Amino acid sequence: MDLNKIDKNHLWHPLTQHKLHPEHIPIKSAKGVLIEDFNGNKYIDGIASWYTCMYGHCNEHIISKVHNQMKQLDHVVFTGFTHEPATKLAKALIKILPKNQQKLFFSDNGSTSVDIAIKMAFQFHFNKSEKRRKKIIAFEDSFHGDTFGAMSVSGLSIYNGPFEDFFINVERIPVPTQLNIEDVKNTIKSLISNNDVAAFIYEPLVQGAAAMKMHKAKHLDQLLKIFKDNKIITIADEVMTGFGKTGKNFASEHMTNLPDIICLSKSLTGGLIPMAITSCSEHIYNAFLSSKMEKGFFHGHTYSANPTACTAALASIELLNSNEIQNNIKMVIDSHKEFNSKIKDHVKVKSTRQQGVIFALDLNVEMKRYGELRYKLFNFYMQKGVYLRPLGNTIYILAPFVISKNQLQKIYSAIEESFELF
Repeated sequence: MDLNKIDKNHLWHPLTQHKLHPEHIPIKSAKGVLIEDFNGNKYIDGIASWYTCMYGHCNEHIISKVHNQMKQLDHVVFTGFTHEPATKLAKALIKILPKNQQKLFFSDNGSTSVDIAIKMAFQFHFNKSEKRRKKIIAFEDSFHGDTFGAMSVSGLSIYNGPFEDFFINVERIPVPTQLNIEDVKNTIKSLISNNDVAAFIYEPLVQGAAAMKMHKAKHLDQLLKIFKDNKIITIADEVMTGFGKTGKNFASEHMTNLPDIICLSKSLTGGLIPMAITSCSEHIYNAFLSSKMEKGFFHGHTYSANPTACTAALASIELLNSNEIQNNIKMVIDSHKEFNSKIKDHVKVKSTRQQGVIFALDLNVEMKRYGELRYKLFNFYMQKGVYLRPLGNTIYILAPFVISKNQLQKIYSAIEESFELF
């Protein structure tokens, strides 16, 4: 079978301009940290395939649990029915979520989990007062997904430009820093003064698509307090940051002020099966409890709470809680710190930053997000047996938790060698 020919004839890949980049590398298999092509070349997956396979590809523990579940209950409608995998997952997830989270709403991907959160926020205020709050506040350079609600609250025009005339009303504020924190707080107070703001949505501590732009917990916490004090719903998009990546189970745990709603996906199921969850506090859920049917939350997915996906998520949480994974997370964090000490003052390095197992550096060169040098770097890393995906001049590492120190060193060496390309 000519995979490349079939691919060119019929497949449309995400985030790809096929006129400029018609070729895609056929991948045959993946195991642990390694992905392998049909020529037998193996690559260290330095970004866990978009932050999903955090416990390694084809993890035996997850596969075994899902295989057994498939033989008993593959799927059943989640309206009018419930099942053991969903209830077991609920018990395990509530135990590790921030303490105010009590209810779980299932869907199928991160963007949709954000759309659900936005709809919850809008309807919450309508159910409480029968008045529509039409505005959302979000960070500049944020990214929350590709569905229309998620696009509306995202701030990267390269993705969303053609659709901006159709978006919901969003006001953008800068990410808080030591220098601008007071100005940002004053801007928020001005924006919320007319009581038209339904919610504030944010990527806690790390803005992934904005080239792993990071901010401080102490500054974000001050903003969250203002929203909390003014009864504006706070939505933490933890699709990328959730499940151990920032040094805690969830990035929201770095703050005192906890979100009302949390969006979860990606590594939720260890990369095996698509699924998402929008969790919320009891007071959000209670606003939908009524003898009036129309006050219910009318959002549904055919595959809501799919039993096999729930089983994969439960198995993933078991791994996250294990001593082996927790010890390896610490090793990765410490290794990144050592690497940072080695290269932070290199003439080709403009800046570095780290949050948990997420490490990023900016090259001291101007380049387009999808420019020629970016693809030159990508190809160089692949030739070195390392899969990294530069975001403009930003190189970042977000490898599976199961990576070894030697494999990390191979990534570090490839990055250092790439400094000679410019």
